[in-house]
Amino acid sequence: MLRDWAGWQLILSCEHGGNQVPAAYRELLRDQGALLESHRGYDIGALELALDLARRLKVPLCAAQVTRLLVDLNRSPHNRRALFSEFSRTFSAREQETLLAEHYRPYRARVENLVAERLEQGGCVVHLAVHSFTPVLNGVTRPCDLGLLYDPRRACEASFCRDWQQRLHALAPELRIRRNYPYRGRSDALVTWLRRRLPAQRYLGLELEINQALALAGGRAWRELREILALSLAG
Repeated sequence: MLRDWAGWQLILSCEHGGNQVPAAYRELLRDQGALLESHRGYDIGALELALDLARRLKVPLCAAQVTRLLVDLNRSPHNRRALFSEFSRTFSAREQETLLAEHYRPYRARVENLVAERLEQGGCVVHLAVHSFTPVLNGVTRPCDLGLLYDPRRACEASFCRDWQQRLHALAPELRIRRNYPYRGRSDALVTWLRRRLPAQRYLGLELEINQALALAGGRAWRELREILALSLAG
């Protein structure tokens, strides 16, 4: 952990780690192979990075691999349009409830329970949700390598991300690192959901966004980036 945050316990999550389609829904998505392999199907590179960070830093990770073309584990229950895709939005209420009961709620409960366990031990938690973003969206290029997302109203989150950005710049000055980009840190997400329920002094809900071009390029640069990220969070 960053030097000034050594007393905090780091935990990781990865809500869009894979594009797996459970057997019950394979016919529904039978002709959607290209979409499943795209950024719409999952966060390319996110799971590989999350697993690497968990191994190097020896911290717990909750990861999901069911495609978000069925249900988006990073959206709140009331956000029905974002929670379900164009494929599952037409399901009956009973079918949607089955999706939530079998995939959404169990994953969310695992993350919430892990956070609660750490807080019950009397410590403070940095919850880092690992995601990735497509380098071009709707024809617009996103000039960023890493995005650090946080709620600017929560002083500890803002301070942590400023410190983290400085540490990353020192380790890899060539990286383009932006805060609250390409998404706003206050947008609907699992960490946003948890912030409403947990004290700002004891829970930091952050999201790390990686440009998918870096993961797709692979090779030495991708390996070194994962090493740099781990080093930036190490004690």
